[in-house]
Amino acid sequence: MRPSLLPRLVNGPFEDPALFIRFLFENRAIMFDLGDIHALSTRDILKLTHVFVTHTHMDHFAGFDRLLRIFLGREKQLHLFGPQGFIRNIEGKLGGYQWNLAENFTNSFSIIATEVRANHQVSMTYHCQDRFLPTRESSEIPFESRLLQEPSFTVSTAILDHRIPCLALSVKENFHINIKNDALKALGLKPGPWIQTFKQALFENKPPETILDIPSAETMQRFSLGALGDKIAIITPGQKISYVTDILYSSANVDKIVAIAKESDQLYIEAAFMAVDRDVALQKYHLTTKQAGEIAALCNAKKMVPFHYSPRYTGHAHQMESETIRAFNGTT
Repeated sequence: MRPSLLPRLVNGPFEDPALFIRFLFENRAIMFDLGDIHALSTRDILKLTHVFVTHTHMDHFAGFDRLLRIFLGREKQLHLFGPQGFIRNIEGKLGGYQWNLAENFTNSFSIIATEVRANHQVSMTYHCQDRFLPTRESSEIPFESRLLQEPSFTVSTAILDHRIPCLALSVKENFHINIKNDALKALGLKPGPWIQTFKQALFENKPPETILDIPSAETMQRFSLGALGDKIAIITPGQKISYVTDILYSSANVDKIVAIAKESDQLYIEAAFMAVDRDVALQKYHLTTKQAGEIAALCNAKKMVPFHYSPRYTGHAHQMESETIRAFNGTT
């Protein structure tokens, strides 16, 4: 069955971290981390609605300027999430430019930034036409692992230690809906925007008797949600994608990672240093290849994707990956 969450690393394993996650059949995407994003097309960047930044070291946050530049002058609302200090850093970025021409934009672009702290979350809103000055009407809610909850999926986080707070991230579909093309043809229906409306009704758990009017070849056909679902939909457990980078190898961090990333279909995990350089990794608060593989095994991940290799190993990507896979498979 074709998955509905389509993740891909924007850059190579030695380059800036950024995981772009596109939604199948939707003009939408989310992103984990915001390193250099020049490899992303403008079309893909404009699909973004939510960006989750693990921490604001330059290699994880340098793409903010390109993101901002592309969104300017468009009717968009962009949600950004990051760890403690994130709002100060967002305001520093926005404050680094002159906005005397912002009032000329006719479209309304706004940024909603949420800072994740140990006990609560704080959000601030910045409107382009107000020169991105903060509203000063911040909203504060208790911290929960869930950063975003929609009918079809949830994004969760855990706060890890990288000398500074660093977020581990996970996106989980509530369940997965596949459409049977043969059943569509038998009913005289063609794929179209109505499929997303149909799926959304299932995700929102609307009553089975809910009526849907669906265009067919010559006219509109009327179905109840339950009857149509029985004919054209296959419902399976949802996909889970997790993302872990820039952390100290410690029992506290490992426990938090396992809690948030267990049973992931895909686990993207940093493997910054070779196993032989574990002392260097410890000093720099990063993982080794062996540690990354062992953590992925503890999470019982179906697939592990190591990334964020130290540039000192340039030309040895195969060896880095091999060490990580051996640890993941328990063959070290």
